[in-house]
Amino acid sequence: MADLDDLRSRWLRALLAARTDDSCAINPYRYADALLRRWQEPQRRYHTVEHLAAVLDRIDVLEEYAADPNAVRLAAWFHDAVYLPERSENEERSARLAERALPEAGVPSATTAEVARLVRLTVTHDPAADDRDGQVLCDADLAILAAPPSAYAAYTAAVREEYHFVPNEAFREGRSAVLRHLLDLPRLFRTPYGAEHWESTARYNLAAELEMLSP
Repeated sequence: MADLDDLRSRWLRALLAARTDDSCAINPYRYADALLRRWQEPQRRYHTVEHLAAVLDRIDVLEEYAADPNAVRLAAWFHDAVYLPERSENEERSARLAERALPEAGVPSATTAEVARLVRLTVTHDPAADDRDGQVLCDADLAILAAPPSAYAAYTAAVREEYHFVPNEAFREGRSAVLRHLLDLPRLFRTPYGAEHWESTARYNLAAELEMLSP
């Protein structure tokens, strides 16, 4: 289980670093607690606080490549804040949540806009060549694809549990389409670190899963 107190502390550091005005009177932990409640909703099996903590850990590894690491960290907090497996607009709703909450928390409009943009980018995980923040967030989010076999198997099982309401054949077709989309990307990982350390293993895992799903 992820350390919730540590996550609250990490939220506070990112939020305070992003603020330009310290006069905001609203308790900053209020937002961390509200987000953590979302990340612990019962319909989640993979998109949990453990996933949030893992993405934040990977951003720490990749932060030298980001233009605004704290905006990327805040985007990590919001990127799956709204998550209903049966809905298709989760990223958009998560971005809108960021657009409402961050100004209240004292974050300037430019940073809020960047966070919302980054959240929306996780629909495709295909950042532009000059999008340093987008590359870091997408690499951190996709790093699970390069996990060791047992961790990758746990990830795929958790994703299947989230979509328990989808019949097996329909899930197989949908998941296979996702895997093909990822494998068709010229590069899964855009940061130098991700390209060096995660790309080949991730492609192996994706191809192996796709083969298992094939009739």
